[in-house]
Amino acid sequence: MNLKALNDLSYGMFVVTTKKGDKKVGCFINTAMQITSKNPIIEISLNKENYTNEVLKETRKCALSILSEKTNPEVISKFGFFSSRNIDKFENLKYKEISSIPVVLEDISGYIIGEVIRVIDVETHDIFLIRIKQAEKISEETPMTYKYYHEELKGKAPKKAPTYREEQEEKRAANRYQCSVCGYIYDDSKEEVKFEDLPEDWTCPLCGVGKDKFVKL
Repeated sequence: MNLKALNDLSYGMFVVTTKKGDKKVGCFINTAMQITSKNPIIEISLNKENYTNEVLKETRKCALSILSEKTNPEVISKFGFFSSRNIDKFENLKYKEISSIPVVLEDISGYIIGEVIRVIDVETHDIFLIRIKQAEKISEETPMTYKYYHEELKGKAPKKAPTYREEQEEKRAANRYQCSVCGYIYDDSKEEVKFEDLPEDWTCPLCGVGKDKFVKL
């Protein structure tokens, strides 16, 4: 079975958020789609190990922020590679509580707020069917796709994402270094400056961590 065929499926880039008491939680996802048009319903997929999954099953309400190509990469870093159990992902980011749900507004295309009407167990993940209660178009910026994230931002799918797959890297003559936090790859053959010659205060362009978080492939 050649799983590379799955690369041709289309995906968007989103942040799903909810709130438990005073604690705001959320995570980065790339699987969300509209199911019905009348009394519109969407579906999202969340890994069972994800803290947002656990909280959403309790609250039954969430928001979905549709990321644009202009969205601050810090949004992907915080919501994709860290846990809401441990950090406040909303700190220093633009957001607003709408209908008691924290909605990420950092250069997004739009947002959707809804209520969970059903949860479907699909082994490693749960599918949440969500009836839309509110929806707003925020800007005319181009929505970010997984293709854009992967090819332009050089990002990788988080290990808990439905699209994550172990990749076998080909051996190359040039040195390549990978961020251990977000998966960004710095390829000496494609950059003007070799990784070893980058200044010590250089940071990952995707998630903002320092050179010490990169490992040589």
